[in-house]
Amino acid sequence: MITDTELLELETLLQLEELDEAKTNFFKFCNVLAPSFYKESRAFLIYMCDEMQDFYESDDEVMIVNVPPRHGKSRTASMFAKFVFGQNQNEKIMTGSYNEMLSTTFSKAVRNDISEVKGDKDKLVYSDIFPDTRIKLGDGAMNLWSLEGGYNNYLATSPTGTATGFGASLLIIDDLIKNAEEAFNEGVLEKHWEWFTNTMLSRVEEGGKIIIIMTRWSSKDLAGRALLHFKEEGKKVRHINLKAQQDDGSMLCDEILSRRSYESKTRAMRPEIAAANYQQEPIDAKGKLYETLKVYEGELPQFKEIRNYTDTADEGSDYLCSINYGVTFNKEAYIIDVLYTKDGMAVTEPKTAEMLFKGNVRVAEIESNNGGLGFSRSVERHLKETHKTNRVRLVLFHQSKNKQARILSNATWVMDHIYFPSDWRNRWPEFYKSMNEYQKEGKNKHDDAQDAITGVAESIISAKKVSVGSKSKLGLR
Repeated sequence: MITDTELLELETLLQLEELDEAKTNFFKFCNVLAPSFYKESRAFLIYMCDEMQDFYESDDEVMIVNVPPRHGKSRTASMFAKFVFGQNQNEKIMTGSYNEMLSTTFSKAVRNDISEVKGDKDKLVYSDIFPDTRIKLGDGAMNLWSLEGGYNNYLATSPTGTATGFGASLLIIDDLIKNAEEAFNEGVLEKHWEWFTNTMLSRVEEGGKIIIIMTRWSSKDLAGRALLHFKEEGKKVRHINLKAQQDDGSMLCDEILSRRSYESKTRAMRPEIAAANYQQEPIDAKGKLYETLKVYEGELPQFKEIRNYTDTADEGSDYLCSINYGVTFNKEAYIIDVLYTKDGMAVTEPKTAEMLFKGNVRVAEIESNNGGLGFSRSVERHLKETHKTNRVRLVLFHQSKNKQARILSNATWVMDHIYFPSDWRNRWPEFYKSMNEYQKEGKNKHDDAQDAITGVAESIISAKKVSVGSKSKLGLR
């Protein structure tokens, strides 16, 4: 029979083995310090921790972590900062949260756990695992503090805070969006992106890493834009994307969120908000106007005619949108060329004329509501004087119908009958972005692309005939 002394020695040996493993394994580190949450039965936490550690040790540059609420996103980010300092006391970590209160809470969780004094011999604390990692005396402020032997190792900030004078080898952004109202607000999302790109990115040192942790809300939230931006830059991006309910109907973790609780909570929510909160499906993916847009590859079909529709900019902040398109004999539209720009008329007038000439356009419809008449006359002059042609007939007309109603009512026809080139995202990136992000509801910054594509649809649907009686013409003679 084993004696009490032998049992104590065995327990001590097992504890030492656990501590040794916790020094090099992030999940074990979490499990030792917070065993009631980081249970070995919670496979998703093991996966998340392993991915974060592998990211830290790899040459990957950016990690996006999308996890449902209450599943330990922020807690794991806090634990990760502590673990990283245990690996290297020279790391400089900067964290950004929704506001100063949350960033301070995050900072205190990291600082206080590192400096916790052991009071119970049976309770393991941070210093049992990393005894050489300590907060520098007299340098332990709430949001900016240092480790012994280091300088300004940690800074917590927010979009309203400051990052001046601080460089980061590891940047952690934790949940910037407060609620669905912000997720629908393009202005707020744009401010988040500007803060991230203009302030936070400039603080990341050469070779530094970026982690963005958040519940997914919108394709234009920080996670969505960062995924697209960094992949287009050719950076190595790792994406953890965990849904509360799996494809087979099982839950990510029944202990944290059971199916019964999930169904009860989501039943009271708007479907798109429930999908964003728990399934990492951006709200604008469900709420966007053009759910699918057709594309074409290879040779164009035979056209009955090639036309153009142009919507001039209403105000200085709006876009001019001019679209060349071919009309088939069965009244389908194929987009051939697009001019979508905020440039002034001194630039857009000759560019539009050039596009009409090179595109072999025969009829160009131009909205006259806001400066269209002067624009048309200048385009006519450029066609005559620069391109020596009278082949293009310019049709000027006034659009009196409600723009939003027109866009919404013609959306289905646009999706069913208008084809875009397969590489249109690269050819006309801003036009592509506008068409794919436009929402049925909510605040859309611009509707110029949608107005013009709706004009294309209306022109074909009504089989508009250019006649002297129905429209004023600027036909070239």
